[in-house]
Formats: sequence, structure tokens, C-alpha cells
Amino acid sequence: MLPRHFTEDQIMFRDAYRKFLDKEIAPNVERWREQGIVDREAYTKAGEQGFLMIWPEEKYGGMGDEDFRFEQIIMEETANVYAGDWTNTLHSRLVGPYLSRFGNEEQKQRFLPKCVTGECILAVAMTEPDAGSDLAGMRATAKDMGDYWLLNGAKTYISNGINADLVIVAAKTDPENNPHAVGLFLVERGMEGFERGRNLKKMGMKAQDTAEMFFTDVKVPKNNVLGDPHKGFIYLMQGLAEERLIGACGFISTAQKAFEVTREFVMERKAFGKPLSGFQNTQFKLADLRTEIDVAQAYVDACVAAYNDGKLTAEDAAKAKLYTSEVLGRMVDEGVQLHGGAGYMDEYPISRMYTDARITRIFAGTSEIMKLIISREIFSESFLTYIDRN
Repeated sequence: MLPRHFTEDQIMFRDAYRKFLDKEIAPNVERWREQGIVDREAYTKAGEQGFLMIWPEEKYGGMGDEDFRFEQIIMEETANVYAGDWTNTLHSRLVGPYLSRFGNEEQKQRFLPKCVTGECILAVAMTEPDAGSDLAGMRATAKDMGDYWLLNGAKTYISNGINADLVIVAAKTDPENNPHAVGLFLVERGMEGFERGRNLKKMGMKAQDTAEMFFTDVKVPKNNVLGDPHKGFIYLMQGLAEERLIGACGFISTAQKAFEVTREFVMERKAFGKPLSGFQNTQFKLADLRTEIDVAQAYVDACVAAYNDGKLTAEDAAKAKLYTSEVLGRMVDEGVQLHGGAGYMDEYPISRMYTDARITRIFAGTSEIMKLIISREIFSESFLTYIDRN
């Protein structure tokens, strides 16, 4: 594999985080999967040791280091101990930055310190029963009532839906005159009219709490609105590139682990008197997958570098999300096949990886939506031929 580039501080961080996972997270994964939700203590313990949110400024309790490689390390190490159900990155790097980018100083002071410590768990509510990747199709509304907004609507498939203490809710603020006018509202646990449905049962990611949310005449104070209440759609679009980079980093990390457990299995399992790894079919399949994964990893690392330089485009993030999710899908499918009957048994990690991976081609924008985004660039006037790219 090509050399990767992490600073000495990041290498030390990786070692410390790995020890934390081994002590506090990995031993609990099985129990969390059985109960269908991660203990809140996972967040507070990570927060106590500075592993939950790296990027917030020191005055909010963070390290003040926005280098995305710290989060990349977190995702890689979390995948390595089969703890992808613990969606700490959703809290820390997907939802948290909305507060930093679009919140005012009072909102940052009020929420960020508790987000860093893990006392306040975050979620974002965009998806609705009839509006998934098509955010413009949402029906939730918020009406300006003078000194507060009146929020009504329903959201579904919300990750961290049960654990969340603070939910960023997207709702239309001028549906009759401007269907693209959307506000982002900070809905706190306990607000009257805010209710959660059941913890939804899923194909995979059993320990991640996913829920429906219902908002019935919820009075959201004006100081709980992020930025301009009519520009939320633009804010969401700005966050989607990072969301898809997060996905790509997590997907390729899981693919790496799936490859390793499959490699180990085929080297130990024998058929017709020799290890499965001795058959050309096994060798060629894993050679193909090793190549795909390593090529994808190189592209993801390049995207991380571009993000750190402020140059990651929505189209490049879409390519990373699309390709890594598809590579992961191929890896876990072949992994199950090479495990034979054992691959269908839940006690083998590849079985869980297979079911957990299926959602990756759907959330953060489906593969079809990623292709639409990429194709728009291809046929736009701004398209650059390869030779003209710098």
C-alpha cells in the first residue's frame, strides 16, 4: 500500500484512541447491539479523554485543530474494532460543525462545551417519510409567530434519534411563496410538542438508535434558529460535501477490515486438502479487491487533503462516497462468499459487516443521486478536460 501521511501528533492520537476503544468501546459492542442502542456513557467517556470533538476552539473545550485526519483516524480505528454502530462521527463531525459554521456566539457558548464532553448528543433531522434524498420535497414547516417559530412535521430514519439531546431540524419557512426557503431549528430534548417514535429495527447497524420524530406545534425560540431562517437549504448543501467525505472514510475503513478478516479466514480454512488461499479463484478475487480498496483509499486520502485545503468540491466528494460504498458492497459480498456457510452465521464478523454495509449506498445520498451530481458536472460548461486540470 502507498505510504500515508499523518503527523506525529496524529500517530500518537491514533495510539491513544486505539487503547480507549479497546478498554471502553469494543467490550460493549455486543451488548449494545442486543439492546439496540449505545450507552450514553460511551459519549461522555470519549469526551472526558478528548476523543469526541477535536475541532472546536479551546474556549469551547476542544483542541482547536480542524485537520480532518483526526476524524479519519477515529473512523479507521472504530471500524477496526467492529464499532461502526457507535456513530460518534455523526455527532462530532457531521452535525457539530453546523453549530460552528452557522450558529452565533451565544449558541456556540450554550451548546458546544456540552457537545465536546458528550453530555449533549447531537442529531440532524432532514429525512421525511416522503422525502429522502430529495430535500426540496420536505413537508415540515415552521411559521414565524413573532417571538418564536411554530414547528410542525415529521422526520424519519434519524440516526441518534433516541439518544439525541439536541436535534437540528430542517423545515420550510415560506412554503407558499418560496419552496426552497428552509430554516434549521435547534430543538432540545423536553420541548413541548417534540416526541420520538420507537427505536426502529433495522437490517444492520443494530446498536445505532434510529427513530422517527414528531413535531406538533413546537414553539422554537428565535435564539434557537441557526443563521438566516430562509437559507437552511444552502447551509445543508454546504455540509453535504463533508458528510459524504465522512461516509467515504468510514466505508473504506470497513472495507479494509472486511478484507483482512476474509484474508485470515481463507488462509486458515481448508478445502480438498489445502487452504482456500491456495486456489487461484481465491487469489484472483482477493487481488481484484485489494487493488480496488487501495485505489479507493488513495482517492479518499486525496479528498481529505483537498478538504483540509478548502478545495474539496461537492462533485469530488460525491465520487468518493459513490465509489467507496460500491467497493465496500463488493468486498463484503465476496467476503461472505469466500467464508461459505460460515459467512451466513452472525458469529462471524463478515456476516454483520455484510448487513451493516447495505445502507451505505443509501444514506448521505443514494448512489443514484451521487451519479446525478457527478453527471451534472460532466455536462456542464465548467467541465475541464484532463490535460487542463491543475
